[in-house]
Amino acid sequence: MKATTKSDDAVASYMSRFTCSAAVFSAFSEDLGLNPDTAKKIACGFGAGISKTGNMCGAVSGAIMVIGLKYGKTEADDEAATEKTRALVRQFIHEFIAKNGSVNCTDLLGLNISNPEEFAQARDNKLFVTKCPELVRDATEILEKIL
Repeated sequence: MKATTKSDDAVASYMSRFTCSAAVFSAFSEDLGLNPDTAKKIACGFGAGISKTGNMCGAVSGAIMVIGLKYGKTEADDEAATEKTRALVRQFIHEFIAKNGSVNCTDLLGLNISNPEEFAQARDNKLFVTKCPELVRDATEILEKIL
């Protein structure tokens, strides 16, 4: 039997009704010393383009939280940690945009899900079960590569 990857775990989590941000963040959390349930709670509000506001894709937000959890600074004068974190976030964003064209939920879906009619259209067009799992997988695979 093939072992599951973090991207498989993230997609399975997303498809079991966790937000895209929670799915990505929790796939890495245990390896970084954070309980997956706590990670899902922390990341919950970032899903759906930051709570259906049409902003940054939740899979991207979840990935940025993973980078921060792994490399972010804990000492006020640790500028090297800040720079490493920022460099990896920029690298992640660059690679995600290269693959998907944007990090913005509205751009990625082609619909502004903060608008109830466009949210219904996205749901009816099954974007949340076709497009979003691909974005969760892409975010997770990019993270696996750059971490």
